[in-house]
Amino acid sequence: MIDELIMESEKSLEAQFACAEEIAYYNQSKVLDAFRKNKIALRHFVPSTGYGYGDEGRDTLNTLFADIFGAEAALVSPNIVSGTHALTVGLFGVLQAGDTLFSISGSPYDTLTEVISGKGIGSLADYGVRFKMCELSGGDFDFDKIADGLKDESVKVVFIQRSRGYEWRDALSEEKIARVTAFIRAQGFTGCIFVDNCYGEFVEKTEPTENGADIAVGSLIKNAGGGIAPTGGYIIGKREYIDRIAGRLTAPSVGAEVGSYAFGYQYFYEGVFLAPHVVCQAIKGGLLIGACLEKLGYTTSPAIDVPPYDITRAIRFDTKEQLIGFIQAVQEASPVDSFVTLEPWDMPGYQEQVIMAAGTFVQGSSIELSADAPIKEPYIAYFQGGLTYEHCKYALTKILSKLTKF
Repeated sequence: MIDELIMESEKSLEAQFACAEEIAYYNQSKVLDAFRKNKIALRHFVPSTGYGYGDEGRDTLNTLFADIFGAEAALVSPNIVSGTHALTVGLFGVLQAGDTLFSISGSPYDTLTEVISGKGIGSLADYGVRFKMCELSGGDFDFDKIADGLKDESVKVVFIQRSRGYEWRDALSEEKIARVTAFIRAQGFTGCIFVDNCYGEFVEKTEPTENGADIAVGSLIKNAGGGIAPTGGYIIGKREYIDRIAGRLTAPSVGAEVGSYAFGYQYFYEGVFLAPHVVCQAIKGGLLIGACLEKLGYTTSPAIDVPPYDITRAIRFDTKEQLIGFIQAVQEASPVDSFVTLEPWDMPGYQEQVIMAAGTFVQGSSIELSADAPIKEPYIAYFQGGLTYEHCKYALTKILSKLTKF
């Protein structure tokens, strides 16, 4: 029964798979053009130490990312330890005391809550930065509320979260991002449009910095690292903002002129080279899992007939036990720590207990096959990644076997 369900679902997904592969080829061509333009050579992979003055590998990696993402400048660094860190550095770089940060896509991801509004911990609020937000409306931007919010002259940064976080909504398409950035500018806003790009890189043919965003931020242990980068993050966009953010990443007096990496840069270059293909594998795997679970009566987001705009698929379960069983099945199908029995725990930065499957080669790498969920109603699991389609398919057999027991 399981094999028949998978085969039937694969056949029904032929058109979506072909679309994902066409996007991957387009993005692979874009990446290769950037590699050729920057004349990437073996010398760019060598290690550096100390201050890292004249580090050609670091500086060229920055230029390479800027070209790939259609931006003026970039900071790509192993010294950025996570997506949350990249977002934090970026926000502190572009905001000052008395400014307002205006989120137009609802509440930012859980790990940013304390960054924005924590008390006595060095948060943006502690430094005199105010925060306000408006919710999405029916999965799209609420243009009336955005226009009203922009009447506040203290708004200096408009924040957009492309992916869903722990919300039941589809990721935001590049078409929607392009439309809202044009609308924001039409209101006379001259500040920074800032996009959390995590989970969205290479899913479509364009990126936020090609569609009106001033800054886009992401993690290298998600899409842009291709499953190869061992750590790191990126911040890309307009040079005036990148220069300010570089001063926050290191120090205002030295900016992007310093920063070494004693292990060399090969995996960062190799990772972004592989990223379009790996993202395609994850998209196809997510589509297959969504199709099979929808046939079994589960609700997934995005719906299987809606194009995915990030690598995450949300699945709604009826019970806590089903949710935990799903996450445990993903772990059991992992190449690393498959023998571990997962339990919910109090994970730093989150509001509720979280259960997280991440049997990955790089710790916490969510471009690798992984899944997580807060333990709260409604019981929603967030599935993402998969370095190979075949791994996603294999994991699906374990998931379906587990769910038939409930």
